[in-house]
Amino acid sequence: MRSSSSDRVKFLLKAPIAKIFLKLAIPNSVAVITMTSITLTDARFVGGLGTTGLASLAIVFPFQALLQMMSAGAIGGGVASSISRALGAGDKQKAQEAAWHSLMIMLVMASIYTIVLGVFCRPIFSILGATEEVLIGAINYSQILFGAAFIGWLYFVGSSWLRAIGQISLLSTIVIVSSISQILLSGVLTLGWGPFPSIGISGPAVATVVCQLIAGAYIVYVMTGNKVEIRLTPYRFNIHAINDIMKVGGIGLINSISIASTVVIVTWVIGRFGNEALAGYGLGSRLEIILTPIAFGIGSIVTIAVGANFGAKQFSRAKNIAWLGCLVTFVITATIGIASGIEPSLWLDRFTSDSEVYRYGALYLAIAGPFYGFFGGGQTLYFANQGTGKMVIPVLISSGRLLLVCIVGILCVVFSWDLSVIFWAVGIGLLIIGAGQGLNMFGPAWNSKKLLKPN
Repeated sequence: MRSSSSDRVKFLLKAPIAKIFLKLAIPNSVAVITMTSITLTDARFVGGLGTTGLASLAIVFPFQALLQMMSAGAIGGGVASSISRALGAGDKQKAQEAAWHSLMIMLVMASIYTIVLGVFCRPIFSILGATEEVLIGAINYSQILFGAAFIGWLYFVGSSWLRAIGQISLLSTIVIVSSISQILLSGVLTLGWGPFPSIGISGPAVATVVCQLIAGAYIVYVMTGNKVEIRLTPYRFNIHAINDIMKVGGIGLINSISIASTVVIVTWVIGRFGNEALAGYGLGSRLEIILTPIAFGIGSIVTIAVGANFGAKQFSRAKNIAWLGCLVTFVITATIGIASGIEPSLWLDRFTSDSEVYRYGALYLAIAGPFYGFFGGGQTLYFANQGTGKMVIPVLISSGRLLLVCIVGILCVVFSWDLSVIFWAVGIGLLIIGAGQGLNMFGPAWNSKKLLKPN
């Protein structure tokens, strides 16, 4: 089995690039899309509880998305980058050290989430201007989900271990089974299907914790066995292993924070327009945030493929992989964005029948939707940069979007500007991400004399 895993690394280094995407990105994307569908079904289930439930979910969702982006995209990306670069260079011990030390990082990050959002969520959510009724639902959801933050972190970082060693089929199976189970359990607990009583908005949170616990435990079981390329085994503390992960994952946290903070700031502005506006924006922005997992489905494969090829000093091949991944993601996300902007009912009718909620959601999608392709393509190039281990410029580009939304959001509150202004700021911010990450591909990180030499 281990020789088979070694063959997986060779596949990343030698196989035709299109074949890599067909064999790895498709099953990974199917798994990620299945996981993303949880976001849709949870909104539908909670929508059955009324507008207040949707508004409560809109308050918590950016923070829930932040946990996923940090654990899977930032730290998980750093872990996958470190392991794949080590395997590409033929250093199995370094790869195993990276996996072990990621547990230490995971413990610290999960503890922060539990303390901040599991214990002190009320003062944080209160800042967003929600009514007391909306606030109570958000707090109940948050205390369950973030009180068990370690489970989510284990699930997503553990997934990066399997992804880095090329166990995409196994990981996809785990994610699909876990996601389908979570959807069913969420429906049962939220709406009280059959003989089961409804526990309201707490249902999706409980379902998330239970299903991710089972999946995470199984991943640990696999990684401590003898049937994979590297094992999760104890190592003496090595600061260099931590640094190798954090030079990608640590700075990547800034990117995750900037994406979620953008949604939080817009939520803060929109909260002043009432619960209907908040619920409508929550449904619209939910489509935007789930584009990140879609980009991640392709981008995470780009990360390990670029990482392995950088480790093997096949730099030109790595760049070609990045561009192809960007193109594929751009086409998919642009199609979704344009379609939702032209016909918002394709999205909104699934979650609400309230005309005011629909009006605000449709306005957001009409303005921001056409820019979604730039966001998706830019995010894939961001994941490609994770494979190189050079993340400063990509993160600065993403932070530019947050700066724009901050400035416009404050001006909207001070001068009582129309709601559409902040929506336009969001759309232009998405354009900044795509254009900026694309231009970075022509910069020194990808085009120095060292990188341009023949493979």
